Amino acid sequence: MPERILFITGKLAEPSLRRQLAALAPRVGFEYEVAAMPITVAALLTTPWIARRLKVPAGADRIVLPGLCQGDVSALQAITEVPVELGPKDLRDLPEFFGKRSGPPEGYGAHDIEIVAEINHAPQKSLAEIVRIAEHYRDSGADVIDLGCDPGRTWAGVGEAVKELKAQSFRVSVDSFDAGEVRAALEAGAELVLSVNGTNWPDSARMLRDFPDAEVVAIPDTPDDLPSLTRTVEQLRESGVKHRLDPILEPIGFGFAASLGRYLETRRLFPDAEMMMGIGNLTELTDADSAGINVLLAGFCQELGIRSVLATEVINWGRTAVKEFALARKLVHYAVTHRTLPKRLEPDLVMLRDPKLHELGEAALAELASQIADRNYRIFAERGELHILSGSVYLRGTDPFELFAELLKADAKLDASHSFYLGYEFAKAVTALTLGKDYTQDNSLRWGFLTVPEVSHRNAGTNGT
Repeated sequence: MPERILFITGKLAEPSLRRQLAALAPRVGFEYEVAAMPITVAALLTTPWIARRLKVPAGADRIVLPGLCQGDVSALQAITEVPVELGPKDLRDLPEFFGKRSGPPEGYGAHDIEIVAEINHAPQKSLAEIVRIAEHYRDSGADVIDLGCDPGRTWAGVGEAVKELKAQSFRVSVDSFDAGEVRAALEAGAELVLSVNGTNWPDSARMLRDFPDAEVVAIPDTPDDLPSLTRTVEQLRESGVKHRLDPILEPIGFGFAASLGRYLETRRLFPDAEMMMGIGNLTELTDADSAGINVLLAGFCQELGIRSVLATEVINWGRTAVKEFALARKLVHYAVTHRTLPKRLEPDLVMLRDPKLHELGEAALAELASQIADRNYRIFAERGELHILSGSVYLRGTDPFELFAELLKADAKLDASHSFYLGYEFAKAVTALTLGKDYTQDNSLRWGFLTVPEVSHRNAGTNGT
């Protein structure tokens, strides 16, 4: 038998809720009843108030409350054995609440691009710090930890660092043109060497005979010298050395467009070769948040069959670049393999603004203000304005300082704890208005995968809501 769900709402939202449920119930496979409580706006509902008035119909399997309903569901569980839960704060989100979401579909998450995460200036770091950074990279989704060596001097501790990382189950690569460093790293268990070209190939060729399982990254002698990469590839093939190709991505203004063209040309010349892209020249050297850049580069790599990237996190705006690419590679893999747009699939990568905004609207706010009878404050942020409502106050405006000055005149009993709370909520609300984000009182703003859950103070007795 299909599940029978009782939905609680106010009189104002009842028609919209019924329309939403009529379309949704056949898709999800449940039956429903709607209990419109004798109150206009659902945001005024509290669980103790509902418990005193609700008659649960026979046969109900679940009760869903409006997401803005205040109070603990235990007040309702005391009068019924039917499970009670909070639904979404906006009834337009009911499809997502029931799994008909616009986000990642079933099976989403596969990927085939490997992330090599570089620890820059590794010789200048302690072994403990190297391990700490490696653990952060692994937690962020990196597959291989790259030890970035400093040109001009040989790092005596590279072998020890590789051994320690291997002991903790890391896969390791070494980024060096110094033959001594490379040998020590390979002897300790490194599996990948960045990089070889015509300038160091003779020395590398002699050394690599002793490490038949090692793989190297082949690069051009200079970024714009694609024929030199072809010569190095021919030498690697003749020597039987495993390799992947990196034509070198250049920064914007220093050959960026031409370097993308070289990746295309390299794929044409070597249709079956493994390829790598070092993405730091864009994420680290461009005044822009790195998430969007990572998605674009991931899409390029996915379409071209570039199966590894070298990433790093040095600049502050790119300090979550590895995690961003780990999410981006899933997004682009699904988009390319399923031939669908990379849209409404990975909400964790939408961080600055929100995927969509919800608003009560002018009429609902006015109705809410007319119905509130207590002195607890409700705060809303929509259509460019802040709104603060209680049983005796409805203030609106764009400047939180001016609103608070008006509030102090209207409420002589406003104490320090409430003032602090309201200031905190105003700060979040202004941030939401500034960036185009949803604001819901007592809830954290949404920042994609960077969101920090906020402990609600709704029932703590300090905000009165």
